Amino acid sequence: MPETLAGTGTLLRLGLRRDRWLLPGWVVGFAVVAYSTARAGAELYPDVRSRVEAADALNATASMVAMFGRIYDPASLGALSLIKYTAFMTAILAVLMAMLVIRHTRADEESGRLELLGGGRLGRDAPLAAALIIGLIGSLGVGLLSAAGLAAGGLPAEGSLAFGLGWAATGMAFSAVAGVAAQLTAGSRGANGLSVGVIAVTYGLRAVGDLSEPGPSFLSWLSPIGWNQQIRAFAGDYWWVLVLPVLLSAVLIPAAFTLRSRRDLGAGLRAERPGPAVGSLSGVWALAVRLQYKVWLAWAIAFVVFGVVVGSLIGNVAELLSSASAQDLIKLLGGAPAVRDAFLAAEISIMGLLAAAYAVSAANHLRAEEAAGHAEALLATTATRARWAGSHFGFALAGSAVLMGLAGVSIGIGAALTVQDSGLVGRSTVAALAQIPAAWVLAGLALAVFGWLPRLAAGVWVLLLAFVALGEFGVLWDAPDWLMDLSPFRHSPLLPVTPDAVPALAWLTVVALLLAVLGYAGWRRRDLAA
Repeated sequence: MPETLAGTGTLLRLGLRRDRWLLPGWVVGFAVVAYSTARAGAELYPDVRSRVEAADALNATASMVAMFGRIYDPASLGALSLIKYTAFMTAILAVLMAMLVIRHTRADEESGRLELLGGGRLGRDAPLAAALIIGLIGSLGVGLLSAAGLAAGGLPAEGSLAFGLGWAATGMAFSAVAGVAAQLTAGSRGANGLSVGVIAVTYGLRAVGDLSEPGPSFLSWLSPIGWNQQIRAFAGDYWWVLVLPVLLSAVLIPAAFTLRSRRDLGAGLRAERPGPAVGSLSGVWALAVRLQYKVWLAWAIAFVVFGVVVGSLIGNVAELLSSASAQDLIKLLGGAPAVRDAFLAAEISIMGLLAAAYAVSAANHLRAEEAAGHAEALLATTATRARWAGSHFGFALAGSAVLMGLAGVSIGIGAALTVQDSGLVGRSTVAALAQIPAAWVLAGLALAVFGWLPRLAAGVWVLLLAFVALGEFGVLWDAPDWLMDLSPFRHSPLLPVTPDAVPALAWLTVVALLLAVLGYAGWRRRDLAA
């Protein structure tokens, strides 16, 4: 082994131990979603006629093609059932793999962990090599286990394997992208932002390319996410396309190692801009806003764009849901007699889940600041523990609330412009605001875990995924009512919101408040934890 790779095996074992709950949770979560989707698709589209009608409607709707891509075999159950997963879930997998690699490279440099480990026999390239291997293990785990889940759900084995390997190859490609990004920036936030930016650009290229008639155009072939779609699992199984993400990884991985050799530990090839000579922050609240507003702004833009696109789909709902079973399911999810209201309700509930994810991320910033040693420096001043924790927690509450407000307005505007009904703006906004208390419960849960068990802060994400799984597949799993009721999202009212929803919203708010009080009590009592 070259001297620069000395200690790779040790770092690999350390990294896998650190991710012993997080990584298996992702792998199993993707596999469960794949299996449940395969089973649900067979119930939604029991015959070829219903599949062709739904696929033709999807392919004829430009906004749906932009979001999810085209269905290349309208008669294929697998191609129709997994339309959302060839692009949208692939992008989510890409983000997860990128953050995983950056966590074990740039983030560890930023925290000083690698500098400490470098005091032993540790080669310069060992951290990057170990991180990429972990990314490969995670990508293969997601791909192979998801393929098994699809086959177990009743889909053809060959197509299931093609789909799973597509996820695996794409995850590895974006792990390599993150490996390069980690060398260019001087901090983990910059590396994460650069990686997510690349993913967003590739998703946009795929969307524009898929809108071409007949699609896809050459723009889709410039995107690794577009490559995953062009494997066409269950619609021809083009195995040769798997070579493209593998070749991309083969180019980017050596490039990442070359860039690593040209910089010092803790530095980036792209120098950070110096801040102002005189500081202008007046306290911990201003600091919290300064640290979090850029991330929130990115979420806000995404919410508005996604909201307008989703709202504009309302005019095509009747065509999209042509089969009686599909309409019955959407009505059940939305809880409203009108298919349009049910569709908007289901989409608003998805936005509520995303807002809860933001709330958890923003609240967990407390743990990140503590682990980096920033909290210790701030608490050495006149700032109190309650004020410091309250600044980030308050931003999480306010940020998630404003996101849902933006979601409701943008969805309403998109729908109103499509069907010429201005009343939809107010109705969708009220329905979106009704999702806020559930997001606050997750933020309160994150604060409670931070206050008492800070090293388990990442476990809140596992709970969020569990709540999402219960909401999506609890009925298919015949989960008992008491288990379903543990999810705060089950108690969020859907469109149309009536006065009967007020007690449930009040109770959710009270639960969020109690969790916050519990978290503050633990934070005031415990010592700082590294």
